[in-house]
Amino acid sequence: MKKFIAAGVVAALMAGVAPASAATQIDFWHAFTGRLGELLDEQVSKFNDSQSEYTVVATNKGNYSETLNAGIAAFRAGEQPDVLQVFEVGTATMMGAKGAIKPVYEVMAESGLPFDQSAYLAAVAGYYTTTDGQMLSLPYNSSTPVLYVNKDALKAAGLDPDMDLSTWDKVGTALDALKESGNKCPLTTAWQSWVHLENLSAYHNVPFATKDNGFAGVDTELSLNGDVQVKHIDTLGQWAKDGKFIYSGRRNEGGAPFRAGECALFTESSAGYAGVKKEATFDFDIRPLPYWSDVEGAPQNTIIGGASLWVMQGQTAEEYKGVAAFFNFLSSSAIQAKWHQDTGYLPITMAAYEETKASGYYDENPGTDIAIIQMTGKAPTADSKGLRLGSFDQIRGIIDEELEGVWNSSKSAKEALDSAAERGNELLRRFEQANR
Repeated sequence: MKKFIAAGVVAALMAGVAPASAATQIDFWHAFTGRLGELLDEQVSKFNDSQSEYTVVATNKGNYSETLNAGIAAFRAGEQPDVLQVFEVGTATMMGAKGAIKPVYEVMAESGLPFDQSAYLAAVAGYYTTTDGQMLSLPYNSSTPVLYVNKDALKAAGLDPDMDLSTWDKVGTALDALKESGNKCPLTTAWQSWVHLENLSAYHNVPFATKDNGFAGVDTELSLNGDVQVKHIDTLGQWAKDGKFIYSGRRNEGGAPFRAGECALFTESSAGYAGVKKEATFDFDIRPLPYWSDVEGAPQNTIIGGASLWVMQGQTAEEYKGVAAFFNFLSSSAIQAKWHQDTGYLPITMAAYEETKASGYYDENPGTDIAIIQMTGKAPTADSKGLRLGSFDQIRGIIDEELEGVWNSSKSAKEALDSAAERGNELLRRFEQANR
């Protein structure tokens, strides 16, 4: 396969001089654009400049779904990259892709480089490990949802900009005042399934699916249509009908109107911080994701989104050594601390968190530690450690479609969630049959 960058080799041969050894090329396909893409390129450049044995070439392959599909197609054609960034809902798909991936723990063991899995945050690493704790992919960009607050919009509505918004009931009170004041976008969201069903379930310690949300077997069924989920979606549906919740799209389309100051409240990934910090001209706050106070045990803990880095099969031993060196670089405290501070993604190691804390960053940037506190404040339960479901990207598409029926008042919350469970279970059965 490809793989050697040999600038000046031809000229050297023509001159009768032995060429310098070429750097081994490591192909890295990812889904980042905008500010996150810039920061990723910065990391890659730092790694390339730090040594001369390997050159990482980072290539954007579209959004998360497109990048996953590009990686699968490339593997089938025998043209796969060394490293593929896959969002968290693709984890079960990658695990089920027989012969397509080389587990990270094997890559690191064969490299001889130091690798201590206990250094990684358990709440993050656990999502990407086997049942016996072996790391399959490297946690790279892990986030969790939080509430962004436009404090200027609250002031304009006659509200205390520091008002308590810890529960959905209190959020409802704020939305009433915002609507009455003429605000055209009191609340919007990004990633509606991830925030308002997947994390809602974990945060209230109720199952999203059976079999420990899929961790205990592929014979799992969706249970996203329970009482807590129906109540929450029904409330959002009523807010949508009243013009207090504005649906912006299935991914992070809600980010633009919030960053432009049009929306007052925004539920979004902690990694939205990079864009909000860069673009917002208003006073903003980061708050914990709200919860329903009448649910016993809430709040529990939220779960991660984002993506991990998977190593693909079919590469040379030297390429795998390069991948291991790159992964060690990405996991180093200095790189992780900067990544966390620049993006809002969680630091993947405790050392990076402690370094950030010691630097005074959290004191200078209030709210930037909420994501890690929200994730690690309580020990995860079977219902709150994450999701590992086959065909989950397609299931999310079904959920999105059903939720849109609630937002446009064509379906009740119960009808929509029952239908989502039924349709999603059909996909789960197909995945089970293919992965027995």
